[in-house]
Amino acid sequence: MSTATIDMATPAPEGVFYNRMSASSHTRGNRFAPETTAGVLAWLEAQGRRTLNGRSALNLEISKLVQYAALAKVGLPVPHTIAVSAAEDIPAAYQRLPFDDVITKHNRAGKGLGVQLLKSEEAVRDYISGDLYSDSVDGLTLVQQYIQPHDQTITRVEFIGGDCIYAVKVDTSNGFELCPADVCSLEGGICATESSPRYSFDIIADFAASPLGQQLVPKMQMLMANEGLDVAAFEFVTGGDGVSYFYDINTNTNYNSEAEDRASIFAMEALADYLGAELSERYSLGFQQAG
Repeated sequence: MSTATIDMATPAPEGVFYNRMSASSHTRGNRFAPETTAGVLAWLEAQGRRTLNGRSALNLEISKLVQYAALAKVGLPVPHTIAVSAAEDIPAAYQRLPFDDVITKHNRAGKGLGVQLLKSEEAVRDYISGDLYSDSVDGLTLVQQYIQPHDQTITRVEFIGGDCIYAVKVDTSNGFELCPADVCSLEGGICATESSPRYSFDIIADFAASPLGQQLVPKMQMLMANEGLDVAAFEFVTGGDGVSYFYDINTNTNYNSEAEDRASIFAMEALADYLGAELSERYSLGFQQAG
């Protein structure tokens, strides 16, 4: 998408088109790839082609503010968040929040971009005037209530075709860059002093059937229907108050093969089956399921 040439007068090819554009694409030299992708999706959709995670999903992927509005609409709690478009307004946003501990983050993010834990107004001012501060690519910085995980983990729930595949318990001990992709994960157990390995990513295969899953999964599915999401992952953290706060939705979700191997459950196979079924439904093609 970074080097695309789009002739809007040409007919779109046949097929099923799956959008995996990332909010952090600009960190890999692809600054305007999301904008180009929006045009390509519009071109496909205008000609009746089936797009999975289409324009509505892309709009949600590249803006946490859009995500938070969608989450609140279905009754999923989000941390108290204030968005500012100028660095000098961040201290005032901090003063408005009734919490000592806050985090900043980029509105168009991914990979933990712009995430900084701050515990005082002095720390906020030092941060925005120091070398660690960077502007969000869309000009919006979020100042947000910090939720201390009650067990030093966050949970990521994976959906394909609206179905909950599994949840992943993610250890936060090493900071905020929590992408499950294999290239981002740590080797094996992360704590050599423990008697048994403690992994960065552990799968909860039966999450949807758990009491918490029964409470949360239907609301996540409602959001997916509202926003036109076909494949997505939701991330939440449970604080000391027992409330599960949602802070991110990924529409270009990645899967951790090491964790899947340990659990013998493979989301990429489920995704292949889903895409194959979509193609067969429209073109009368026979596909053998991967599973």
